Amino acid sequence: MTVLPGILPANPSAMADLLCTTDLTAASTVAIQHAMALGDRLGARVSLLHVVGKEERRSVDEVRKSIEQTVDALGGAAVQLLMPEGDFMEEIVAESARGHRLLVMGTHGAHGLRQKLFGADILKLVRKAATPCFVVQEGSPVDRELCRIVLPVAGHQDIGRLLDAVCLLARACAAEVHVFQLMRPGEAPSDVLLANKVRMFERLEEEGIRQVEANEPMNSFSMGFAKATIDYAQRIGAGCIAIMAHASDEYRYIADAEKERILSNPAAIPVLCA
Repeated sequence: MTVLPGILPANPSAMADLLCTTDLTAASTVAIQHAMALGDRLGARVSLLHVVGKEERRSVDEVRKSIEQTVDALGGAAVQLLMPEGDFMEEIVAESARGHRLLVMGTHGAHGLRQKLFGADILKLVRKAATPCFVVQEGSPVDRELCRIVLPVAGHQDIGRLLDAVCLLARACAAEVHVFQLMRPGEAPSDVLLANKVRMFERLEEEGIRQVEANEPMNSFSMGFAKATIDYAQRIGAGCIAIMAHASDEYRYIADAEKERILSNPAAIPVLCA
């Protein structure tokens, strides 16, 4: 770990911070902005994680200075900097297990280089991470109010971790949660799907969170759910979409591709994964 001048020293007892990855790209700068905004809402500090690659070992001071300049340009908030050496994804997964409240990351869409998370890589990472992930893109506007969260109904056996993450953000931001279900003509929802929908509303009610039931009719033939979810979120001006990181038994064969589409959605809406 490295501590920057003017940046908070490490505090092992402070386990409620937000972890944010940075690879010195525009997308990671946006991720830092989002992390700072969420930190303000949650009353949590931000820890920045930059994994030092082999080609950077001789220029660690330059990397540190560049990150410090980025933080200063964004308002100079007090953050902690972690700079381990090793494999990018392995180090992120390992650090995510050290008690952080949320992991904020920038993704680079369909293409990218070594440390740039993109396509299937970001999906693999959110599945391995030990904490819920908030994924943004270079074009993701920082919604400091985060007034609306779209929560698609999931067919998973255990949706508790995602509900915990949604409630955490919704309470902090006084957000309205839209429980979204795509209605397929002639197809009855499974018992698990229906039970999860009831569970979502009950939990939101218990937490005192405003909620909207959004039953969206399918307008075109498609087995996927990504496009309809993104379109709805964009239409209502949602601050994020909340999805399960892992695939459910239903539509498992298309779920990975659909989740990748949501994570790198063309509207650049942030995605909360758990």
